[in-house]
Amino acid sequence: MRFVYPARLQRTGPDEVVVSFRDLPECLTSGADEIEALAEAADALDVAIAGRIVYPPANGDPIPVPSARRADEHDVVVPADTAAKAALLLALRDSGLSRSALARRLGVDVKVVRRMLDPRHRTAASRIGAALHELGRELVVETHFPEPAR
Repeated sequence: MRFVYPARLQRTGPDEVVVSFRDLPECLTSGADEIEALAEAADALDVAIAGRIVYPPANGDPIPVPSARRADEHDVVVPADTAAKAALLLALRDSGLSRSALARRLGVDVKVVRRMLDPRHRTAASRIGAALHELGRELVVETHFPEPAR
């Protein structure tokens, strides 16, 4: 899964551009102009995805698959650390394994797996990559060149 979400920018006043994400309705932010609004959008998206890792919604996917970007939207990328943890959460859910079972497979204490899924805890990409590999997935990092502000 690519963790790049489409965002809609809407000018609401001379000094405010509101950003919303149709895939994450709880994620709203704003900035004085498009550049500031998109920078704030990246931070807001990070918080929204981290929140869904910690407190998955009762109904639906904890981390929704990003919709295709429409012509009037901008791509916003989830920061790599949060995206890796979200990928691990989804892979663990899809595997049907418990956190304890994954810990046993990795040969670590269950606390290590809990920390790997904690967005506030820094975890080496190699450790998350190893856990994903154990779950039949691979961690792939790509660069993304954002479109220039209009």
